Amino acid sequence: MKMVILDPAEQRSLVRRRRATGADRYDEVWGGVYVMSPLADLEHQKLATLLAAVIIQSVPGDEAGEIFAGANVSDRPDDWKKNYRCPDVAVYLAGNPAQHRGSHWLGGPDFAIEIISRHDRTRKKLPFYASVGTGELLVVDRRPWELELYRRSNDAMELVGKSDAVSSSPLSSTILPATFRLLPGEPRPWIEVVHTDGIRTWLV
Repeated sequence: MKMVILDPAEQRSLVRRRRATGADRYDEVWGGVYVMSPLADLEHQKLATLLAAVIIQSVPGDEAGEIFAGANVSDRPDDWKKNYRCPDVAVYLAGNPAQHRGSHWLGGPDFAIEIISRHDRTRKKLPFYASVGTGELLVVDRRPWELELYRRSNDAMELVGKSDAVSSSPLSSTILPATFRLLPGEPRPWIEVVHTDGIRTWLV
């Protein structure tokens, strides 16, 4: 169901209520259009937290820059709230030209993760991520379970590989020292992250 609210006062009231209750955690603005995303379920939030923690461990020291389990990313130096997205994990390595503006990043992360929840529009964010200079994007789909790795090429996010629990094909990042793949598990598949040192492995 799509809903269009034409009364500006009602729009402001609804946004205020969502902010007051925390329901706006995953809301975004796409070119001036306010996109209300459903509050992520607990599995979604746990995956984002654990994946951010694994990446923090895999890229230690000054090289790591800053790693977030959720951040506002915009392409606008002014009025950033008119166009921004909120990846579940955002990795800004040292040397990234994006600007830390306190409330948001002006410019894309080196590596980002989007976890798909019911009714969201993750794949429609790909042009935005390419336009802000995101290096790679890992998409975690849960219906059915599958990992998709996209890499920026020719000003677009191009799919470079998929991994499901049947094939368990590893997806190698060129940004992070890690590979990602799905492994069979219950009640859901595991996301395996292997450091390129061949020693450290994490299961999420």
